[in-house]
Order: sequence, then structure tokens, then C-alpha cells
Amino acid sequence: MTIVPIPAFSDNYIWMLEREGRVAVVDPGDANPVLAVLQERGVILDTLIITHHHFDHTGGVRALKEKTNCRVVGPDNPKIEGIDEKLGDGDIVHVLGYDFAVLEVPGHTLDHIALHCADESVLFCGDTLFVGGCGRVFEGTYPMMQSSLAKLAALPPETAVYCTHEYTLANLAFARKVEPDNEDLLAHASKCERMRAENIPTVPSTIGRELEINPFLRWSSPAVIAQLTHEGRFEGGSPAEVFGAVRAWKDEG
Repeated sequence: MTIVPIPAFSDNYIWMLEREGRVAVVDPGDANPVLAVLQERGVILDTLIITHHHFDHTGGVRALKEKTNCRVVGPDNPKIEGIDEKLGDGDIVHVLGYDFAVLEVPGHTLDHIALHCADESVLFCGDTLFVGGCGRVFEGTYPMMQSSLAKLAALPPETAVYCTHEYTLANLAFARKVEPDNEDLLAHASKCERMRAENIPTVPSTIGRELEINPFLRWSSPAVIAQLTHEGRFEGGSPAEVFGAVRAWKDEG
């Protein structure tokens, strides 16, 4: 599977899958950079994949559909105009000959979905999981978001994680507060700093790497629990409570 990023806004990635002259595009917040790449590469837009309703993920849908007559697949939410195929948990959607399993992952928004292609070990997760971080819990609850992240954490460790924002350096700076002695985290943060200095995307990550470095997935880590306790931020022991304490800490600043 050939996957390339189309930069948009200040820190969005619009992901483009290409196969035999046809492409699919994930979360086109802006039509213009997508249209420019279509023309540059001489490819045909087949499908738009939408993960949730926020404008920076949907703003380009109408123009792209009008100009290319492409198919649009995404969550069952009337806020998103132009959806041709509404997707729910457990559905299989066929895109460019690949099969993607649909996972409902509410929390950031209630309509949020992720798409996993097991054959290619690829996950498009929108704003649910980031490199070293996760999306803010705007519409759901902390337990809901933790349950959604647990779905993603259970995927095979080699699964490539294609999120839609370049938030990595800020996320890893916060992660170092949560786990200052995590050697895997420190090494990956140094690597990502070098990559960003050369304007190289830090995405994709992998599920395996995120389980090692991402404080929002490390609700079972004694080190995370100890640091939360030391900071006076935690009483309890369930995964949702650990996650909620970490998310609340990050939301403070």
C-alpha cells in the first residue's frame, strides 16, 4: 500500500492511498492541496474516507466530490454532508481493493471511527490516537475514550498508525513529565526532534511503539501510576481512572 501525506493547515496530514492510478484520501480538511496533488500525479480520486465531523477533517469534501464525483465513506452523522456509505462498528469497507475493518472509537467526538487494514497492517485513526498522545475528549467521557484507545492498543504491534496531526514534539514533551525515566520514550523523542528539524513527518508510528512511549496507553504502568500519585493527581486504580488523570493533566496546559 502506497501512502503519502498531503500537508494542510499548520499541522494536519491528509493521507492519500494510491493504487494503479486511483487514490483514496483520508480526512480532507482542505480541497486545494488535494486537487493540486491529483493534478501533479495524474491520478483519479476514487474515495474519500472521513473519520469524524470536525471541519479540519471534512472541509474539503463538498468541493472534491463536486469536481471528481468520488465516493465518500464515513460515520453515520448528519453533520457530515455528502456521505455515500455510512460506516459503523464491525463493517468492512472496500477501498482500492483493500478491506478495512471499521472500529467505532468515540471520545474525541461521538461519531469517531478508525479504519484498520489487517492485510497491510495499517490503521487510520483520525484524532483518536496520536504519536505520544491522544485527542482531547470533547464529546465523550474519559472512560469512553479509554475504552476506544484500548481497542486500538489491542491491534497487532506492527500496525502502522496514521494519525492526522503533527503534534508529536509537544506530546512527547508532556510524556516526559509523566514518565521521565522511560528510556524508550527519551530515545524516540530525540529521534523525532531530529526528524522535525529536517521537516520529516513523525507519522506513522506503530501500535507497539505507542504502547512503549504513549502515556495515554500506559494505564497499567507502575511508573505512570507512581508519577500521578507523586503529583497528587490520582486516587484509584482502574485503567479509565489512570487515563483520566493523565488526560486531565495534559488539558491543564
